[in-house]
Amino acid sequence: MTAVRAVVSPSYTFTTIGHRSYATTDSSSATNTPAGTTRRPATTFRDKLNAGPSFADFVSGDKEEPLDPSEAYALKKAMVGPAGRKKEMTRLPEWLKTPIPDSKNYQRLKKDLRGLNLHTVCEEARCPNISDCWGGNDKSAATATIMLMGDTCTRGCRFCSVKTNRAPPPLDPHEPENTSEAISRWGLGYVVLTSVDRDDLVDGGARHFAETVIKIKQKAPNILVECLTGDYRGDVEMAKLVARSGLDVYAHNVETVEALTPYVRDRRATFQQSIRVLKAAKEARPDLITKTSLMLGLGETDEQLWDALRQLRAVNVDVVTFGQYMRPTKRHMAVEEYVTPDRFEAWRQRALDMGFLYCASGPLVRSSYKAGEAFIENVLKKRRAGATATEGTVDQTVVAADQATH
Repeated sequence: MTAVRAVVSPSYTFTTIGHRSYATTDSSSATNTPAGTTRRPATTFRDKLNAGPSFADFVSGDKEEPLDPSEAYALKKAMVGPAGRKKEMTRLPEWLKTPIPDSKNYQRLKKDLRGLNLHTVCEEARCPNISDCWGGNDKSAATATIMLMGDTCTRGCRFCSVKTNRAPPPLDPHEPENTSEAISRWGLGYVVLTSVDRDDLVDGGARHFAETVIKIKQKAPNILVECLTGDYRGDVEMAKLVARSGLDVYAHNVETVEALTPYVRDRRATFQQSIRVLKAAKEARPDLITKTSLMLGLGETDEQLWDALRQLRAVNVDVVTFGQYMRPTKRHMAVEEYVTPDRFEAWRQRALDMGFLYCASGPLVRSSYKAGEAFIENVLKKRRAGATATEGTVDQTVVAADQATH
């Protein structure tokens, strides 16, 4: 406990024990106090051992200058491990900490998914936003990114925690129907479908993906569907097949900058291959919104990020998101840097200045991100409303011309 020294009026003396000083009354001054009254002199306190701010500094109401970002975002170190073998590690910054998912709605949504034998990338990729996305007041307020074609991938990217196997189990033929049933049951306005990479299949699973979208649109035509797809080993015809299936947003993640791609992603995935897939989807349906995502904190430089954004804009990608790479296990790539929120905001503004329709950027942003989905949903609904209004105008013009002819 901090030692405190009391400074009072001359009617008090000080008794010092160790580092502590105690104020006591002076008996000689008691005769000067009128009978029946109690003298209560003003007392002030000074901290002998602490040279920091005084109590008055906190209650004066004076506004302090804000901390410099370098101080506010300073990372803390900690020594962990058994005695004699402790290692220094960087502690997780406060802006990356999220609550443990434990809501009733989270449990209910998980039960629904297991009952229909469906998997989600939220669980498989250990997304930090699962508590927020699954924890709404009801299922219609919750969002989950459903992962098609099983939970086992044929690739081994160094950042991803999804299970890997060269020969995963065969596709579930009932999955498109079960997925459409779950989505229509929840009454969602926007849904994201993604998948593992299935290089063991001739078409990479593109037809399975397209069938799922078609069934969803048959059961609930107003639901907006985003598909976060793989690269189909560079088969652009398969990318075009999915793009024409009736979906509203075609997403494919480049994951990182071109220079780091060979070290971050599976060797079968290249940056240029991803660019070609995004370009093919846009060419198949020019009105389709295309989207991609990059992780920061892998050791990328600003110039490499600028180059990646320029290449994405060259193929008319509409939406880009930036998020912090989080190491899922010790077997995966280490985090090179915890990028500060200020830097994420700077890249968001740069992306918008380059002409991207929308950019979500932040430490906890992921490719399937609620705020981004809400923005895209609004854009698509406005486009639909505009198309309907235009069709109505054209119809009226045709009718007027027909009447004039007769």
